[in-house]
Amino acid sequence: MSDLHVYSYLKIVVLLSMALPWQLQASEAYQLLRGDPTGYAAVVPGTALKFPQDHLPHPDYRIEWWYLTANLMDASGAHYDVHWTLFRQSMSPQADPGGWSSNQVWMAHTALSTPEGHVYKQQFARGGIGQAGVESTTNNEVTANPESTTATDSPNQFQAWLDNGMLKGQGSSPLPGQLSFTVEDFEVSLNLDATTPWVLQGNAGYSRKSNMGQASYYYSQPHITITGQVTRNQQTIQLTGQGWLDREWSSQPLAPDQPGWDWLSVHLDDGHALMIYRLRQAAGEDWVSGSWITPEGKATTLNKIDIVFEPIRLTTVETGANTHHQLPLHWRVALPGLGQSWIVAPRTEAHWLNTAFPYWEGPVTLEGTTAGQGFLELTGYPES
Repeated sequence: MSDLHVYSYLKIVVLLSMALPWQLQASEAYQLLRGDPTGYAAVVPGTALKFPQDHLPHPDYRIEWWYLTANLMDASGAHYDVHWTLFRQSMSPQADPGGWSSNQVWMAHTALSTPEGHVYKQQFARGGIGQAGVESTTNNEVTANPESTTATDSPNQFQAWLDNGMLKGQGSSPLPGQLSFTVEDFEVSLNLDATTPWVLQGNAGYSRKSNMGQASYYYSQPHITITGQVTRNQQTIQLTGQGWLDREWSSQPLAPDQPGWDWLSVHLDDGHALMIYRLRQAAGEDWVSGSWITPEGKATTLNKIDIVFEPIRLTTVETGANTHHQLPLHWRVALPGLGQSWIVAPRTEAHWLNTAFPYWEGPVTLEGTTAGQGFLELTGYPES
C-alpha cells in the first residue's frame, strides 16, 4: 500500500472513530450535554476569568465553543446573516496525549443567509494533528477589566480554525480580527472590531443553568462592528453590520431533565444589546436568565423575575426530506422593570441545521419599544 493510500486510510478511520460519538439519533443527541461530569473540571462560582488566557481552550472541561453571529447588509439594504461556531469536545477526562492519540474532537458549523436562501455546512476534525484548534503563543495573563477587550500590546496572534475556516486576531485576543470561511460556492471575509469591554455573563462569568448545580463560564462581546465581503461566481458584494461573539465552556451544560434551550441575542437601534436564554425543564419551571447591555458595554444581569420570554405560537418547519418540527419562531419579550417590550419574528423560517446536534438558528427582527435585529437559537425540539 502506498504512503498516500496509508494516509487516506488512516484519515478515514480517524474521522469515523471521531464522528461516531456525535452521530446519535436526533432525539438523543443532546444527551451528551447531560452526561455525568465525573472526572472533568467543575465550574465553580468566584473563579476570576483572565484574558487573553481564557480566549484559549480549556481541555479539562468537557465542551466549549467560540460562537459568532452577525447581521449584515449590502449597499442596497439586502440582508446577509452569518453564523460561525467552533466547538471543542473532550472525549474523556484524562489529560490530552496529543498527536493522533488526542482525545479532543472539533466540530465547526458555518451558515450564511442571503437574499436567495440559507446555506450551511458541518465539519469535524481530530485534535492534535493541526486540522483544527485554538491557539496563541502568548503567555500573558491579565485579569478581566474594562479595558481588556483587545490585546494590542502583544505581537502574538489568536487563531481559531477548522480546515480553511478561521477566526484570526490581530493580537492575542480574537478582536480586532478577521473571520474567513467558505460555504458551498460562497467565500466570506469579515473584519471584526470592538471597543467596549468583554461582558462577563451571570455572576462575573459564572452562568448558572439550573437549580441542580449545572453551570458554565460565559462571556460575550455584543458590540462588534463588521465590514467585509462575500464573493460568489467572481462577483463580490461589500457588507457592513454588527456581530456578537459568545465564549462558553462547561462539563455539564444541561441538567438531566432539560431537553434543550432557547437563546436570543439582539442589537437594538438605540445601541443597547440584549441576551436572554431559557433552559426548558421537563417538569417544573424553566431556568431563565440574561443580560441588558448599554451602548458603552455596561451589563446588568437579568434573572427570571426580570424577564418575559414566551412563545406566541408554533410554526411547522420542514427539517428534512420527510421530517418536520414544530418550533416557536415568534416570541413576546419584555423587561417590565425597564419599561421595554418587543415582538420577535424570524426573517425567514428556513434556518434548520440538520447537523449532529440538530437545531434552528437564524436572524430575527424586533418591533417594540425600540426596533432591532439579532439571532434566535432553538435546540432540543422533537420531530413532529
